[in-house]
Amino acid sequence: MIGDGFPLLSTVILLPLLGAIAVGLSRNLHWAKVIAVAVAIIELLLTVMVRWAFDPANSGTFQLLERYAWIPSLNSEFLVGVDGISVLFLPMTALLTLMAISASWTAVQHLQRLHFALLLALEGITIGVFSALDTMLFFLFWELTLPPIFFLIGLWGIGPKRRGAAMKYTLFMLFGGVPLLFAFIILALNPAQAMDGAIPYGLCFNLETLLASPLPDNLQALVFLLLLLGFAVKAPLIPFHTWLPTAAMEGPAQLTALLMGLKLGIYGLLRFALPLAPSAALEYSWVLGILGAITLIYGGLIALQQSNLRRLLAYASISHVGLVIIGISSLTMQGIQGAILQLFNFALIASSLMLLAGFIQQRFASTEAIHLGGLAKTMPRLTCFYFLFVLASIGVPGTNGFPAELLLIIGALTAHPGLGIAALAGAVLGAAYMFAFTRRAFFGPITQSAVLHAQDLRPRELALLGVPALLVLAFGFFPEGVLDLNRGAAEAWLSHLLDQPSIDGGAMPAGEDAL
Repeated sequence: MIGDGFPLLSTVILLPLLGAIAVGLSRNLHWAKVIAVAVAIIELLLTVMVRWAFDPANSGTFQLLERYAWIPSLNSEFLVGVDGISVLFLPMTALLTLMAISASWTAVQHLQRLHFALLLALEGITIGVFSALDTMLFFLFWELTLPPIFFLIGLWGIGPKRRGAAMKYTLFMLFGGVPLLFAFIILALNPAQAMDGAIPYGLCFNLETLLASPLPDNLQALVFLLLLLGFAVKAPLIPFHTWLPTAAMEGPAQLTALLMGLKLGIYGLLRFALPLAPSAALEYSWVLGILGAITLIYGGLIALQQSNLRRLLAYASISHVGLVIIGISSLTMQGIQGAILQLFNFALIASSLMLLAGFIQQRFASTEAIHLGGLAKTMPRLTCFYFLFVLASIGVPGTNGFPAELLLIIGALTAHPGLGIAALAGAVLGAAYMFAFTRRAFFGPITQSAVLHAQDLRPRELALLGVPALLVLAFGFFPEGVLDLNRGAAEAWLSHLLDQPSIDGGAMPAGEDAL
């Protein structure tokens, strides 16, 4: 099998970082761009090899494991691996980075080598986040995402307050990192104290070991709430959401596409928060459900009032995050599989819509609906792609959004009727705000001369959007490819949670019966 004896995961983490160095050191701008694209293409092929090497029959276990000494004095290792939850996020990260580099080809006019180098560096770091099975290694990659994003927003943002937006994002993420660090330290201390081991030599950061070493009841609630707080900032959940609309308005579209397409915060909840504090997760699943419902409805109502496409997409993304959280909180097979599938969909739908917003911004210096009336008459190709991704966003049958939303709504209804009603209301709101903006921006009379003489999508832009468009349709008609891949992982994830006694010794929630 591919990967036996070959450090495939280490390669896909290090290759973009080495590519970033090569791009930054290149003296010729043209060759710097060529190197960036070549590295991104090779990285995409390697991540596809990771998926090919992965055995779906054992998706509930970590595969392609690599272990290297890192900080021996703390028992922390460079430990990476993938399971059915994380394996697809590697090729999605590579695909989005390639799309972002292609979208930046002519859009970035200054410090171009640095821009492409930072995108590649962010790619390698993000893949490290999805692959890390050591909590300290995960935290290192988590924090390392900050410098590239800070500079990408501050140096290449399109808004007048881009530096403020970069600082706002960084401060929010630093705030979220504090509870994560405290939680990981508490988790590391637990095995040492349980075995009367010496500290720091008895510390444990290995995720597999931590999953097999349950926390005492008096610590579970604390660790769960700390992890929930840290990951809620990145997700983002209400009230920690304000950085995303700001970044969408002030930052470059290609970076915002990455932020909206790769939901690291929700991945952190799935990978760490619930499995590492299972009794507390069962006890406080209602907190997750309420947070998800509030985020879903609030984001949808605010999106309904927006007249700017970039801000609309930001609030739509926040609303969709709420729906995913509702699915996770249901603790049902349908809810978990729907959540994982929807995270996969974010990478295709939300990022593509934001890139389309970037193309509109380049042509008209605005994404306000008042400046865009009649786009469908002069830009039919852009309109076709826009409509496809909008239909996928609201879950129309035939697109990949439909099976994900269907599973999430079924999971919500199974867990609690109130959550199901909230999920259905969110779906209605999603259709309302997307179609309301579409009517104003794409139809009606042409009132701006810039729209009358607008250039439709160029061949490079058509190729860039063609791949996610095909995937949207492919996974819409054949979703079993993704669902079969994560079914074993979802079953193992739920089994780990539902086999735990609740904190107060009470009965399991309704989600267990749904299995």
